[in-house]
Amino acid sequence: MHHDVIVLGAGLAGLSAARDLAAAGTDVLVLEARDRVGGRVEQTRTSDGRTVQLGGEVVGRGHTAYLRLAGELGLKPVPSYVEEPGRITRATPEGRSAGEPPHWFGPGDAALHERLGAEFAALAATVDPDDPWSHPDAAVLDRLSVADWLRSQEATPGVVRLWDIGQLALAGGSYERISLLAALRKSAAVPGSGTGDYDYDDWEGLRLEAGSATLAEVMGRELGPRIRLGSPVAALTIRPGRSAVRLVTGEVLTAGAVISALPAGPLRSVAVSGVSEARLASLYRQRHATAAKFAAVYERPFWRDSGLNGLSECEGVLGSTWPQSEGVLSALIPPERYGVLLGTPPHRRTPELLGEMAALFGDEALRPTDCHLRLWGTDPWTQGYVTQWPPGEVMAVGPLHGTHEPPFYVCGSDQWVAGYMEGAVRTGRAAAEEALSRG
Repeated sequence: MHHDVIVLGAGLAGLSAARDLAAAGTDVLVLEARDRVGGRVEQTRTSDGRTVQLGGEVVGRGHTAYLRLAGELGLKPVPSYVEEPGRITRATPEGRSAGEPPHWFGPGDAALHERLGAEFAALAATVDPDDPWSHPDAAVLDRLSVADWLRSQEATPGVVRLWDIGQLALAGGSYERISLLAALRKSAAVPGSGTGDYDYDDWEGLRLEAGSATLAEVMGRELGPRIRLGSPVAALTIRPGRSAVRLVTGEVLTAGAVISALPAGPLRSVAVSGVSEARLASLYRQRHATAAKFAAVYERPFWRDSGLNGLSECEGVLGSTWPQSEGVLSALIPPERYGVLLGTPPHRRTPELLGEMAALFGDEALRPTDCHLRLWGTDPWTQGYVTQWPPGEVMAVGPLHGTHEPPFYVCGSDQWVAGYMEGAVRTGRAAAEEALSRG
């Protein structure tokens, strides 16, 4: 069967693109390998009606494309965990502390941390997030890791440790292995307070009241029969006017244009012809952090009893925790610890993660009413979590990143700056607009 456009993947990017194409009267078909829509956004509900997020969860004031789409769909954003009262908890092998400063800080570290945050923000302001390659020192900045830059600015080990534990809390990889140019570009894309590398209000200060996966669910219902679930793609042949998409079943579909909304990892498993070697090399060079998400449901937010806000940064298997809603704690396992989690016998994973939560918040953490673990790093249809940029990768991926080669278009969180839900919606709608402009 022939269609105007075939979209590969029913995550937020593919659904956003397909929705705009359908609204313009285009005959669009969405092919999704899973038995559900949403990709790396997923949610479930508890018996008492609470929504539990198992994937992408929060956005912030700077995520304008996501918030605009949510408004169009009648979905209401509300404050996220940043409004939770209480103190942050930090846990390392040698101790635990609540509030500021962290327990490993020495004299002068707090002032040094503040100064370096301001210097980082000033340097980020010199980077164009849409064209970081144009920076006069792009290659030099890309070769440096963030941790190397911190040390070059005379950061103490205690300050480097605070920056790194915060980055690992986001599950994007250690700052020892993250490009400085990539981190500056991310900061420039959503400018924060000007005093650090990551402003939580701007990046994570909001969530959808009905749950982040509701965005995908509503678009999925709108598109209805235009979505084919359980349809993994094996090969693409891109030709002007009539491109071919071959499914793993052997079925072949044709279309005037193809929009790939597949994550970088799964796309590498699809045989693609008719696209330039340079464009494919840029796509295939991208990578995702191998991370996992854990959610524990409790009858009440017991951490408040101790004046804590449920937010933590950790050096165990867990990288972080935060309260996603009343009585529900989210947690991330960063790439550097993912292998430890996979090496743990499956029946021991949840008890051991709960044990780490108990070390943070007390023994009540051992008694959840329900738990959910999503191994996004090894899920075959994601093969990762957020986009990861080791030193040298921004230059290696190059300025073809996020561009199109009609009739082949790309979108997805990894085609934006940092690999968040904003990137999926932003690039999905932009791909649809570009395809429509070419008829």
